[in-house]
Amino acid sequence: MEAETDKPPYAPPYGIAEPVAPFVRRVLAHNPSFFTYTGTQSYLVGTDRELAVIDPGPDDADHIAALVEGIGQAKVVAICCTHTHRDHSPAAAALAQMTGARVYGCSPLAMTDDGPRMDASFDTSYQPDGVMSDGDAIGGDGWELAAVHTPGHTSNHLCYALNGSDALFTGDHVMGWSTTVVSPPDGDMTAYMESLSKLYERTDEVYFPAHGPQVDKTRQFVRGMIGHRRQRENQIVKHMQNGLSRIPEMVPQMYKGVDERLWPAAERSVLAHLIDLERKGRVTRYEDEWSIA
Repeated sequence: MEAETDKPPYAPPYGIAEPVAPFVRRVLAHNPSFFTYTGTQSYLVGTDRELAVIDPGPDDADHIAALVEGIGQAKVVAICCTHTHRDHSPAAAALAQMTGARVYGCSPLAMTDDGPRMDASFDTSYQPDGVMSDGDAIGGDGWELAAVHTPGHTSNHLCYALNGSDALFTGDHVMGWSTTVVSPPDGDMTAYMESLSKLYERTDEVYFPAHGPQVDKTRQFVRGMIGHRRQRENQIVKHMQNGLSRIPEMVPQMYKGVDERLWPAAERSVLAHLIDLERKGRVTRYEDEWSIA
């Protein structure tokens, strides 16, 4: 949500299965926005005999056609979704019908987010053939993907580790261009921070996110993300100490360099921080007003 303006432009081609690592090709959907950056990146993982598709993306005919072209004659062992926002999972059904593949990965969600997300309301049509839990694996010709449960951005978010390599597919949990929105009630800052700590303890050396460039200095990057969230938390507490009690009062002060059209989403992340602080006993609330405990 908060773009790193000092990074060089990131402009991979749309609709092409672009090799980015051994066993890994990336296909960028043409759905750029304030929240998706250049668009949603689907990954073809495996060989020309058997492969999996990670995050098939939006229900867009051109993107699905690009995936099918990239798949070629390979057998699709699985279609794996990191979570069920509408820029990630809706293409799963059409792609499964076209390839005969089964859909595995994150669990479906019965609820809807009540926040002004704009980027990603939930895909209520998502119906997986199998749900993967932390550590569950699925594989094919010389490769294996293992699920890494990383709730926070959504309660059902999964990353996928390419076993035998140093690669982790991070969905929206870690993006290569910005911080992610954590929007209650399904988004949970407590869980998000725990999931970041979980990744920090892993040994993955490259992240392939759903949005933005790959991340190479993974532990340094995650450490920076944790520090950023702690900084936001400290800002909130400071503003409350200075007399601000409502989220719409805090956001203009905290996000001065961010396009105002993103402020509604920023309010959701501030709310997530406040709920986390409330659980820790550091703040209290009465209706829409917050105060230091």
